[in-house]
Amino acid sequence: MRADPATEAAWRLFSIRLVVAAALLMVGVLTLALAVDPYDTGRPRLLARDGVRPQGPRTAAASRGRDPAFTAAIIGNSHIQLVAPANLRAATGIPFVQLSVPGTGPGEQLLVADYFLRHHPRAQALVIAADSFWCTGDPALPPAQPFPTWLLAEDWATYLRGLLRLRVMDETVNRIGWAMQATPRRATPDGYWDYEPNYLTLGDPDMPERIAARSRPAPGDPDPGQGGPDFPAAARLRALVERLPSDTALVLVFPPVFAPTQARPGTPRAAAARACRAALTAAVAPRGRVVDWSGDRPELHEPRLFFDASHYRKPLARLLEAEIAAALRDAGAGGADAPRP
Repeated sequence: MRADPATEAAWRLFSIRLVVAAALLMVGVLTLALAVDPYDTGRPRLLARDGVRPQGPRTAAASRGRDPAFTAAIIGNSHIQLVAPANLRAATGIPFVQLSVPGTGPGEQLLVADYFLRHHPRAQALVIAADSFWCTGDPALPPAQPFPTWLLAEDWATYLRGLLRLRVMDETVNRIGWAMQATPRRATPDGYWDYEPNYLTLGDPDMPERIAARSRPAPGDPDPGQGGPDFPAAARLRALVERLPSDTALVLVFPPVFAPTQARPGTPRAAAARACRAALTAAVAPRGRVVDWSGDRPELHEPRLFFDASHYRKPLARLLEAEIAAALRDAGAGGADAPRP
């Protein structure tokens, strides 16, 4: 039984109109998001408000990473998060921004570094923290958690595709409301995020059972995929170093790890960790300075300086900052008359 020609024509017209309406809606939504610039990427925008409303560093990094008020950056994850950019500035005279993003690995962190350097071609300094995640053997350097790579993309096509997300639409509306306020509350411009209050809400970190939990010895074998002999992140780091301006100081940091959880000498895990650090150190040679807190230091045996095996507390962060500042001065950053702690 054939359908009535008039009915077929009506459905065909309806389908065309539906497709056209959907296309127009998509274009309209995309145009609004592009104009509003919900994450302050500096792309064409109608709302001339610097910064973003309070939010996580995954999305705030786009705004902070292009801020001309800063000429140096700290790159990493929560293992370098407690290093305060204001303290490095006080010690060196260099305005630092904290661009660490918790839960990220070398792939995302190198992307953040690229983004910062793209917006700061004459950056004064770069501090990069390389933890055990940098020892992966996967050349793709895949993210362990979702990460908005599109937000930091250089090409327009990737950025525009990224705007077509429901959460971006939500943030577009949020930004409009935020920007219309007379004095909107802004996410911390220098990116510092003190994680200590978060840990303290979990209870007393120095209870015997919690100290025992963070003192469990590491296994003898390396984690899956981290045994070497190849460490692709080192090659990617070397490529970044080769693109750095000659007067940009570089410091590679191996963050503190609680001594009881470090790889035991003589084990395959210790050999793999040593090979990884050697590859990363070679990647920044000869210009990069290295601050290594991954080994055996007295402070690393003190349980009250840690919340868990790899998240340390402020007294240890202050010591780490002092060594980073010294390495920067040794590299000629900040000048000979830079303030000293």
